[in-house]
Amino acid sequence: MCNVFLLLLLLQLLFFFSSRISTVTASVSYDHKAVIINGQRRILISGSIHYPRSTPEMWPDLIQKAKDGGVDVIQTYVFWNGHEPSPGNVMQIPFYSGFCVCCAFFLFFLFCFHFKFLTRLIFTLWGKKNQYYFEDRYDLVKFIKLVQQAGLYLHLRIGPYICAEWNFGGFPVWLKYVPGIEFRTDNGPFKAAMQKFTEKIVGMMKSEKLFENQGGPIILSQIENEYGPVEWEIGAPGKAYTKWAADMAVKLGTGVPWIMCKQEDAPDPMIDTCNGFYCENFKPNKDYKPKIWTEAWTGWYTEFGGAVPHRPAEDMAFSVARFIQNGGSYINYYMYHGGTNFGRTAGGPFIATSYDYDAPLDEFGLPREPKWGHLRDLHKAIKLCEPALVSVDPTVTSLGSNQEVHVFKSKSVCAAFLANYDTKYSVKVTFGNGQYELPPWSISILPDCKTVVYNTARLGSQSSQMKMVPASSSFSWQSYNEETASADDDDTTTMNGLWEQINVTRDATDYLWYLTDVKIDADEGFLKSGQNPLLTIFSAGHALHVFINGQLAGTAYGGLSNPKLTFSQNIKLTEGINKISLLSVAVGLPNVGLHFETWNAGVLGPVTLKGLNEGTRDLSGQKWSYKIGLKGESLGLHTASGSESVEWVEGSLLAQKQALTWYKTAFDAPPGNDPLALDMSSMGKGQMWINGQNIGRHWPGYIAHGSCGDCNYAGTFDDKKCRTNCGEPSQRWYHVPRSWLKPSGNLLAVFEEWGGDPTGISFVKRTTASVCADIFEGQPALKNWQAIASGKVISPQPKAHLWCPPGQKISQIKFASFGMPQGTCGSFREGSCHAHKSYDAFERNCVGKQSCSVTVAPEVFGGDPCPDSAKKLSVEAVCS
Repeated sequence: MCNVFLLLLLLQLLFFFSSRISTVTASVSYDHKAVIINGQRRILISGSIHYPRSTPEMWPDLIQKAKDGGVDVIQTYVFWNGHEPSPGNVMQIPFYSGFCVCCAFFLFFLFCFHFKFLTRLIFTLWGKKNQYYFEDRYDLVKFIKLVQQAGLYLHLRIGPYICAEWNFGGFPVWLKYVPGIEFRTDNGPFKAAMQKFTEKIVGMMKSEKLFENQGGPIILSQIENEYGPVEWEIGAPGKAYTKWAADMAVKLGTGVPWIMCKQEDAPDPMIDTCNGFYCENFKPNKDYKPKIWTEAWTGWYTEFGGAVPHRPAEDMAFSVARFIQNGGSYINYYMYHGGTNFGRTAGGPFIATSYDYDAPLDEFGLPREPKWGHLRDLHKAIKLCEPALVSVDPTVTSLGSNQEVHVFKSKSVCAAFLANYDTKYSVKVTFGNGQYELPPWSISILPDCKTVVYNTARLGSQSSQMKMVPASSSFSWQSYNEETASADDDDTTTMNGLWEQINVTRDATDYLWYLTDVKIDADEGFLKSGQNPLLTIFSAGHALHVFINGQLAGTAYGGLSNPKLTFSQNIKLTEGINKISLLSVAVGLPNVGLHFETWNAGVLGPVTLKGLNEGTRDLSGQKWSYKIGLKGESLGLHTASGSESVEWVEGSLLAQKQALTWYKTAFDAPPGNDPLALDMSSMGKGQMWINGQNIGRHWPGYIAHGSCGDCNYAGTFDDKKCRTNCGEPSQRWYHVPRSWLKPSGNLLAVFEEWGGDPTGISFVKRTTASVCADIFEGQPALKNWQAIASGKVISPQPKAHLWCPPGQKISQIKFASFGMPQGTCGSFREGSCHAHKSYDAFERNCVGKQSCSVTVAPEVFGGDPCPDSAKKLSVEAVCS
């Protein structure tokens, strides 16, 4: 009772004083044109940055680079399983309007004279009841406040189902074992848990005054996520759940609009929104709602065993301009910075540790050029059109078989978007009093309906070729062999039959041992014939290592499209008792689909042994023992203290290419500030830790399948287009945040499942190898466009801008050609015409400098090499 009283006193005091703090507040609403902030319609550019996929030390730089790229809003999911790893039980204390004056006086006395004692006591009592986690990478409030400090808005996608290629779609695994639960449907236990967590998050945001109407940055909230397809599958219970979720969210009174993405029947006042590679044809379900694109996919995720997808900057810009010209007013890049699936957070299963997503800011937080710069310029062009875009609906006129113009014209403003949907041919169109050249699959933007300031297919920003270079000397390794478990071990549980893996492990580890004995009589025929029996194991996934009498017999694994696996191999058995030890390995829990409560993993059988005197023996129903996790995990071998608990070997005794082996080494932090990664190309499969922090799963032994080849930006993009790494590891380099390192005495621990060569592991740093520009003659210019439009500047000449990162200078001009050069950055070559002084101009103006600019005009390069042809400049400079 005393605890309740003290908590109540503190809450009343905070409410009393917070109500008297003046803040700058704003209202958020919407109409059919746009989201309205403080009475003003806004064209909003948003970018997804997920706070757990980077470190708090990275957040300010990522947010600032997004702002520099023209982003107005940061969008993030809320990661339920990161915040509530075990069921929260926070005491709910109501506010009482009749709180007595004497109690208030007593509380004020304590607050003034014993504040430190009171707050320490209250929060100690609170903490004993609280199972939530909002620290380090999961410090949501800190992240949002950093967004606010940068002068940006925030879109909070509470979900709490998030998908996001995140483990179990963001759901905590304990939720799966709530009695009677059915996920994402009209189910009491699920709705109760979902509402409790949603109320927790909204309550936190309110208490920190983070909603826009409180003076905070949050302008939009989201409930549920991409539920429309699920509702369609399950019918009436799904519709009831949709209505309940919407009603529940609205009643929380956030003061900002709520959205539901991919939810055509989102009930009022919910705004239904679009996710996809393209959303130009999307229309909300009511005429008075704005067109919002919650996920404009900047690329695609990488799976272990799959190639790495890339979305061309030209197509990304084309899709956004097309959405805007069709009346769209809010577009969010998913992702703007993808980051890293640290630890065991990757879902799928089989989602890679890297969540780079080919985003404008790469996994390491560096601008991906030309995508970052090309989209920055697009945002500038769109903002020039904003007064017209929010004033009227477009008038659409055909300009040809695959061309059209969208005009936004009112009494005082006019903006036009000229579009060419042909995937092969450039065209010249007539609009107003002018003629305009449109490259294939492109849109030109005219903020005054006369002057082209931007074309989606013309890259005005530089491109960068990144490289990974050695950052440290070789490591000195020690090894420790993980023991193969057996049914005789003390820390096992024995039951009849085969049990589902996650039901046993509760996803506390990737690993579960299935252990049983097989008795072979002396008269078995195979003992004499030498025809070893066939062991067949059916598993729900995701990977399996089979040991017979302590020796590795083989390995099997599934893939993203089908995580199930079958192991079938002849095995060597001897007379007497033979020990079968199966190490089942999870590679992330599924993040999308129906009925999360039914999903499973592990050896579910049947397990059979064929080729005995009796024929086939079914081992599925006999006694099996289970051991959760690895011995090395329980000993904490990845930590400084735990690693001292066993004897390690080194030198000539170091284990190499041996399954189930732990490795450790001590090292000093590599010098400099460049982002770091571990090159794991010499290893097979396992996990890595730096100073006890789990970097993630490594699996360079899983080679990327599929086809890779040339990439043409023109034409509809999908995740199978423009891929790289075919025939190579899906992921070779693994990001190590510098904030996880000490100047010296760092511990790197690696657990290797397959067997690898640790001497091949090295630190590398990510840096710029070369920078390129690819500029067309007469390319649109954003700068000084009004002077151009007014006639003060005649025939503007574009410039090629090159710049190296801080600390580097241009040391060499690798390629330069004004004329008709071919290829792309890193593989340029001369075309049918070439200006003979192309190199001279750049060597004279750029070598030895961090940055330079050269005007793209024939006289600069020694004359016009082909007067009757359209020309461009391609240049590549080496940074060092």
